[in-house]
Amino acid sequence: MAKIKLDVGKGSSDQAKTLLGVLLLGLGAFLAWQGVSQKMQGDRIGNVGNLRNGVISTLRPVLKKTVEEAEKAAKDPAVESAVALGDREAAKHAFQTAWPGVERAEVLSPDLEVLYADLSASGYGRTALAESVINTKKSQLAFVKSGSATVLAVGVPLKNGDVALGQVSAAPVMSLVTGAATDGSYVALMQGRSTIASAGDSSIADKAGGQSKDIEGTRLSVLAVTGEVPPGVFGLTVWPSLILGLLGVLGGLWLLLEQAKRRKAAAEARAASTPDEMAGAVIADDGSAVTVSDLVDQHLQANQAARQAREQSLREIAAVRAASGVDKSIFRAYDIRGVVGDTLSKDVAQKIGQAIGSLMHEKGLKDIVVGRDGRLSGLNMVEGLTEGLRAAGRNVIDIGMAPTPVVYYGAYELRTGTCVAVTGSHNPPDYNGFKIVVGGTTLSGDAITDLYTRISEGRLHQAGQQGTVESRDIAPAYIERIASDIQLERPLRVVVDAGNGVAGEVGPAVLEAIGATVERLYCEIDGHFPNHHPDPSEPHNLEDLIDMVARRDADIGLAFDGDGDRLGVVTRAGHNIFPDRLLMLFADDVLTRNPGAVIVHDVKCTGAIGSFVMGRGGSPMMWKTGHSLIKAKMKEEEAELAGEMSGHFFFQERWYGFDDGIYAAARLLEILARRTETADEVFAEIPEGIATPEIKVPVADPHAFVARFSQFNDFDGAKLTKLDGLRADWSDGWGLVRASNTTPILVLRFEANTEERLEEIKEMFRGKLREIDPELELNF
Repeated sequence: MAKIKLDVGKGSSDQAKTLLGVLLLGLGAFLAWQGVSQKMQGDRIGNVGNLRNGVISTLRPVLKKTVEEAEKAAKDPAVESAVALGDREAAKHAFQTAWPGVERAEVLSPDLEVLYADLSASGYGRTALAESVINTKKSQLAFVKSGSATVLAVGVPLKNGDVALGQVSAAPVMSLVTGAATDGSYVALMQGRSTIASAGDSSIADKAGGQSKDIEGTRLSVLAVTGEVPPGVFGLTVWPSLILGLLGVLGGLWLLLEQAKRRKAAAEARAASTPDEMAGAVIADDGSAVTVSDLVDQHLQANQAARQAREQSLREIAAVRAASGVDKSIFRAYDIRGVVGDTLSKDVAQKIGQAIGSLMHEKGLKDIVVGRDGRLSGLNMVEGLTEGLRAAGRNVIDIGMAPTPVVYYGAYELRTGTCVAVTGSHNPPDYNGFKIVVGGTTLSGDAITDLYTRISEGRLHQAGQQGTVESRDIAPAYIERIASDIQLERPLRVVVDAGNGVAGEVGPAVLEAIGATVERLYCEIDGHFPNHHPDPSEPHNLEDLIDMVARRDADIGLAFDGDGDRLGVVTRAGHNIFPDRLLMLFADDVLTRNPGAVIVHDVKCTGAIGSFVMGRGGSPMMWKTGHSLIKAKMKEEEAELAGEMSGHFFFQERWYGFDDGIYAAARLLEILARRTETADEVFAEIPEGIATPEIKVPVADPHAFVARFSQFNDFDGAKLTKLDGLRADWSDGWGLVRASNTTPILVLRFEANTEERLEEIKEMFRGKLREIDPELELNF
């Protein structure tokens, strides 16, 4: 019996090669197209410096001409004659006549009595401009509000000390900005931190890499930001896409040509074959053959291999989940925090680093700043974190041991927009954790838990080439940045208690750089925290500071927490100034320069803060507790200032909007140095009710407990707020119960106008707490 041959073996191989050639050709063409598109997009985006300088060169002559027109009008003979006679009304009309296009004009006396008589009508901007002209004796221009519109105002000093003010339409200047942005860029005309006009992609406005430059001779600046050409498929940029695309096209064409030659040769061989040779056989395209039994064996082997591959894949997925070794409980609402040797280790830090690096990869971010506090486990945690970040292809800038706000500052100073502070904050020595900022946003809530999900599912980016690591010291730049903006008007003697935390070196150095004399208490960095817990929100941790301020006859006492992002304050008389009252002092200062500004405070702050802020022309806003949640709300509302009862303070005005206990201390000293009164006398002007500090009650599951407590609605006519726990406000006091997001405790606070009323509110809350758990141990 003739042996039947099926000529399919080599035919299948040839078909695979043909398919590979087609795929290579298609992929190469796609990558080449991708590279060309990226190059064209990059050309459209252009250079950030050229964009900014181009806008400035366009604006400068227009602004200069506006000032020159005002100065020329002020020198008009009719104006000078009226000024010499002391006839301000006549001078105003002459000034208005001499300046074509002016919409409003006035001549004011040096005391600006007319403006100060009704600031709300006169406008803070116009008044500030007039004051600046009088003080500098130079012409000035500024954008100010006129009703709901923004106008361009110019002030000119007159010979007798008066000041001439005129305003013109701002539209011509704004149009020069709004027409300047190109695709993928953002440009804005700024006056201080206020945006006067902008154009382009506002979503990249806060992107690290934006460059701002002052317009010489004005209070104005131009901010320009250019987008980055995003990596294409496989993370490729322009030239890799073009080179690989060309190689793909050439390789695909070569394979297809080779297969065409083989098919031609096979066809010629078949034409020359005898009929006997062809009998009983099935010939493949290239003339090769296999037996039926061979084909069956190949089919069985292929099925078995596929089944084994599926089983191996499932085993690998299960192994990743089992081997992740990461406890979900360390992923908190605001950050990642756990106990070293229990829920945290170097391996866990490595996985967290790779998860952060994977998120950065998806967002097209390459560089990240990493710093650590003074805990004994800090170096080990940084090593693991860095390994994970580098495995994901990220470049690490290690700034070493530094307070958390210095790490945040590093993301701005080094233009990364991304950082991780390795810190256990105010927790006991065996704790550590990670505060994370990616692309200018502090991770919280779902963004934190998504890092855990990435690790447990094995969704971790593994780069073909490891990222780099370099060491930098940015503490001097941080100190210089603050000292260049703040210098005390009179010397102050300050005692600083760092609680042996990481702020013990940089904190006093900043305060000395701005002009204070600093007495150090527990400023040696020691991760054992041998003297007291580094948590200024606990009154007993301030006892040594109060004692030393009194013994040294210091002007003020300042306490930092373990990583330097919180501030506590005590006075010479031994008063512990609660952070909500400190926030009111900061708000009073900020609102003098930023009328109408939004001031954000958390649910634990005093009930007096709302009326205090509104009484000074501001807009108070209550929000959830948590540094990352406050920062997000602050950004959303474009607030100038925010604060929490825990001692976190966030300055957008003149700073960067992140929580910084050291910078807050400098701002406090700046305010006190402008006053002749003692700190006790200054704070006596700030409303103070009879209030408790934060009260902490341990419970097994605080969130479940608060969920049940929030179902109560009968609080004797109180206004109930369930934004974060339950807060009950009456006209003469308030009470709060919320769940801590960092430790298993309930956080309570109470305030009232009298001791008797305070006790009534506390008793009401005690009764409802015991309705839920009669065995609950209450310490208030």
